[in-house]
Amino acid sequence: MAASDEAQVLPPARSGIRIRQWIAAGVFALAAVYLARVVPTVEIAWVMAFLLLTIYLFAFEVVPVDVAAVTVMVLLGLTSFLAPVLGLSQGLVDNAHLFDGFASNAVISIIAVMIIGAGLDKTGVMGRMAAFILKIGGTTEARIIPIISSTVAFISSFMQNVGAAALFLPVVSRISARSGIPMSRLLMPMGFCAILGGTITMVGSSPLILLNDLILTSNKALPEAQRMATWDLFSVTPIGLALVATGIIYFVLAGRWVLPGKAEPAATRGQDTLKYFRDIYGLDYCMKEMVVPPGSELIGRTLDDVERKDRVRVVAMLRGGSDLRIGRNSLARDVTFEAGGVVGIVASPEHCRDFAAQHGLEVRPHFATFADALSPNKAGIAELVIPPGSMLIGKSARDIWMRKTYGFALLALHRGGQTLRKGEGIRDLPLQAGDTLVGHIEWAALARLEQDRNFVVVTTEYPREELRPHKVGWAGLFFAIALFLILFTDLRLSVGLLVGAVGMILSGVIKIEEAYQAVSWKTVFLLASLIPLGLAVETTGTAKWIAEHTLAVVGTMPTWVIQSAVAVLATGFTLVMSNVGATVLLVPLAVNIAIGAGADPALFALTVALATSNSFLIPTHQVNALIMGPGGYRVTDFLRAGGIMTVLFLIVVIAMLNLVF
Repeated sequence: MAASDEAQVLPPARSGIRIRQWIAAGVFALAAVYLARVVPTVEIAWVMAFLLLTIYLFAFEVVPVDVAAVTVMVLLGLTSFLAPVLGLSQGLVDNAHLFDGFASNAVISIIAVMIIGAGLDKTGVMGRMAAFILKIGGTTEARIIPIISSTVAFISSFMQNVGAAALFLPVVSRISARSGIPMSRLLMPMGFCAILGGTITMVGSSPLILLNDLILTSNKALPEAQRMATWDLFSVTPIGLALVATGIIYFVLAGRWVLPGKAEPAATRGQDTLKYFRDIYGLDYCMKEMVVPPGSELIGRTLDDVERKDRVRVVAMLRGGSDLRIGRNSLARDVTFEAGGVVGIVASPEHCRDFAAQHGLEVRPHFATFADALSPNKAGIAELVIPPGSMLIGKSARDIWMRKTYGFALLALHRGGQTLRKGEGIRDLPLQAGDTLVGHIEWAALARLEQDRNFVVVTTEYPREELRPHKVGWAGLFFAIALFLILFTDLRLSVGLLVGAVGMILSGVIKIEEAYQAVSWKTVFLLASLIPLGLAVETTGTAKWIAEHTLAVVGTMPTWVIQSAVAVLATGFTLVMSNVGATVLLVPLAVNIAIGAGADPALFALTVALATSNSFLIPTHQVNALIMGPGGYRVTDFLRAGGIMTVLFLIVVIAMLNLVF
């Protein structure tokens, strides 16, 4: 098919995207040709071309970002074969080291920390943490984002930021499922604040850990009067706290515009679990959370008495502020209403309104008390069939105390082509073989009923989660061991984390199949494939050439302008190479520039180490790569939200460095 014919069959939006991609490709190609004429060597010219290609593929998403990264890695490998044709004496990257990224400290650390996070999640720890955050933060972005982000930032201040982000990934997933807020609106603030949290202490990120060693190395070449003092553990804390606060305020105020996705209205959450009623049985039911006020005539009455008369079904109850009753062995027809208690009601919209009005109940606009317990991730509507051999045949739901015994709140009964609704005496009808029971149940209780021969469970598509709370001790032990090895020993980060991951597998906290599933392989390939490009930038002299020419332009300007240029340069470098590599390369240059400008060289060195954490524009940072898949982000999402964050970071860093020091 000709190109013109293809354009005709493409949808208008798709055709427009294709045109923009071709125009951008032309612009980037012209930029590559221009740079080839001004760079000093052929090697630097080709590396600049690969850098522009990578930025183009990432920015315009011609192919998925992991595919783009692998493609660039393969092309770098081919330069060894095509060296004579390209005018090179040898390949840009030695093929013996082309795949070193897959065994790099960063990639192995990410794999290990994903497994550790999944192990903690399997014990229920992450679920309880998510429930606690929902309890104190409610279900609104403006409250949840600060709690999640500040917690992750604090953890990131004393461990690797990608580790903190990965450990909180399952927590955010649960909060999203239970609050109705899309993952895309929670993960980016969490990830960005994990990066920012690494600037709170001198052990929060690899560049800051490395900085004092680089200062001592630079001192060897400096006169006694110009030698720099090293930084203390909390020297950067005021700057880091200011950055974290800026990040949180930014997303709280501007999140509605810069974050992708749209939050589901809280008032509709929970009612989605009743969609099956409307679609299959034509039953229109709603689920509401109501508060029993003091003086209500409901106080002291039993559920059985109230449900019979008002044609409602109570599926959850909070009594006395801490006595939460939902499901099996907790909620029965002889339980009474209490003043100040909270109840979860399922009924038709008309009966819900009448029930609340008649008894003076406060109807909450969205779930608060039961946001976790009645979330679609924990409970919902299920169908059960009574098989011919069931021991329940001839007995009614009332006879067997079905809600208390099985945790199944009966809402409808389908028999002989007719659906009987709540309020039509369905709980008093003797059960028959072939009866279909429809009701509300916790998914954990439904999983148990699948093993009960008295029922055939029709509902099979529901969240199954095999939690192992009895393994929480082992999980905590190996997590603590990994944390100890990271913080208090010189053991390599990846080895320390693998100790925790392997320990959880061997102790049965997580199965090996689950460990494989826990790893985001898209993230692994994205990061591992970009490492050779960073290696080429360093070994060919490209990084040094860029740094020297950038700093030469601002060398005679005021000190704060020079310092800002150093920060911008470090920001640019860390987008296309490792932050450690950018720090090692730029600290010596920044020290020399500072001495020449009469500025504090230690302050310029610190500027570099902080600015290499300014990695928000594209998903090349480990944390950004980690959240890209689960959040469903595109590169343009990072460009939009990360562009503003990048500018704010630079402003706050330069301002705080000059205020504090």
